[in-house]
Amino acid sequence: MRCRAVLLKSQGLSSQEIGKQTEMSHISVNSWVKRFEQYGMTGLHTCQRRGRKPIMDCSDEVAVRKAIEEDRQSVSKAREEWQNATGKEASDWTFKCFVSALAQDISE
Repeated sequence: MRCRAVLLKSQGLSSQEIGKQTEMSHISVNSWVKRFEQYGMTGLHTCQRRGRKPIMDCSDEVAVRKAIEEDRQSVSKAREEWQNATGKEASDWTFKCFVSALAQDISE
C-alpha cells in the first residue's frame, strides 16, 4: 500500500483520493510520500521501534524445554522452574503461548 500510495501521488492524485483507494488517511499518505522522498525505497520499510519487547524469545527455548520435562502436568510449576532458571517473570498465559509456539515449530 505504501508503494502504491507513492506511485499514485507521482501520477498527480490528491492525498484524499489516494487515501480512499488505499484505505489510508491522507496524513499517512503524505507521511509515506515524504519518507520515500527522503530515504527512497528503504523509507517504505517498517522500522522496529515501537511496542513492548517480548518477555520470552528463542534464547529461552532450552530452559523452557527443560522446565517442561521436569513437570509435564503443571504449567505453573514448569513456569516457576523456568523463572528460577532464567530470572525472568511471565504469566501462565504467556508461558502457555510460548510452549504452544514451540510445539507448532516442532510439528512443522
